[in-house]
Amino acid sequence: MSPLDPIRSTIRDLRTYAGQTVEIAGWLYDKRSSGKIRFLVVRDGSGLLQAVLVKSMLDEPTFTRFDEVTQESAIRVWGEVREEARAPGGVEMTVQGFEIVHRAEPYPITPKEHGIDFLMDHRHLWLRSRRQQAILRVRNEIVRAAEDFLQADGYLRVDAPILTPSAVEGTSTLFETDYFDRKAYLTQSGQLYAEAAAMAFGRVYCYGPTFRAEKSKTRRHLTEFWMLEPEAAPMELPGYLDLAERLVEAIVQRVIDRRAAELEVLERDVSKLAPVRAPFPRMTYDEAIKYLNENGKPVAWGDDFGGDEETVLSARFDRPVFVTHYPTVCKAFYMQPDPNRPEVVLGADLLAPEGYGEMIGGGQRIHDLALLEQRLREHNLPREPYEWYLDLRRYGSVPHAGFGIGIERTVAWICGLDHVRETIPFPRLLNRLYP
Repeated sequence: MSPLDPIRSTIRDLRTYAGQTVEIAGWLYDKRSSGKIRFLVVRDGSGLLQAVLVKSMLDEPTFTRFDEVTQESAIRVWGEVREEARAPGGVEMTVQGFEIVHRAEPYPITPKEHGIDFLMDHRHLWLRSRRQQAILRVRNEIVRAAEDFLQADGYLRVDAPILTPSAVEGTSTLFETDYFDRKAYLTQSGQLYAEAAAMAFGRVYCYGPTFRAEKSKTRRHLTEFWMLEPEAAPMELPGYLDLAERLVEAIVQRVIDRRAAELEVLERDVSKLAPVRAPFPRMTYDEAIKYLNENGKPVAWGDDFGGDEETVLSARFDRPVFVTHYPTVCKAFYMQPDPNRPEVVLGADLLAPEGYGEMIGGGQRIHDLALLEQRLREHNLPREPYEWYLDLRRYGSVPHAGFGIGIERTVAWICGLDHVRETIPFPRLLNRLYP
């Protein structure tokens, strides 16, 4: 039995109770024995605790219970907390007692090497590993840092719908679903709705899942991913570039500052993140085409860039790089053309270094009603589902701009991961809908 009225704490807060008797509820992460001294490594979601069982200090049933407890069993453990610099979290516990709340069956994920398909099939359990928890803690910090930055900069969060009547990024990648007596689509982006909110509040952002029915198996693509999308009115291309680079700098530097332990678990070379400070280098699409052609990547003017081209372009720099003024033909219908050169748009992609590719895309939106109507016709898009979007150009239209930052690609880059499948708790890929 545990002591009467014990102090109950999380592992994260144990240093507060050094010298006191505390109870922890958690799961057995690992155990080892050296004869008369035995060790339980306990996790509770907030950290790891080494709990020490000394035979001479315990009754026989408590000491031998060590032999019964299995990996990932739910347990309660209590004892005196003492500082220990070599232990995880800087403290360990001298156990006075522990009980098994639920004895786990033999755990399928073992220290041996498992294939990625096996681990993905057991993703619901793989999340308990130290590496996966480190990744998801970094992800959480990235989202918090981004939202804190935008809120401090005067941006209001306005959530966009997931079910929509129309396309944002082209009709070929829409997931279609029945919506009572008509068709609806899973959103490709919250941008159009963010534009409406920007006309009401000036500075807004939305954050949520987005969906692309792309039959892609690259390490950069998911069919369901999360985007944070700021939008501001009035704003033009220079304002977008300034906001994007300040946001990325704030995210990276906060992760370095607050998630050093997790980056160490991931063996991330932090020296490659430290230089990420504004301003970021910039090149036009024309300059990018010239550089690619000179460096063994023949690309025709008007083509969009793929992963290989983005890797070559970003390899020149130690921080993200903007590519601006893409051809109108390879960008979405709502992109504002450059008034001095209408064959290119006032937009930019931000390419992450180290081969991680596009992490931000956006630019200035068309604010002229007649031009937007023309673009809808040119893209063979039906007018009726966009009538509300056209209204934004009828009632107080101003130049406005915004962008979307892909959370999973940002996590992959900052953590130094090989594939985006580890950047989200339950990834959705072309061949994976389970678990």
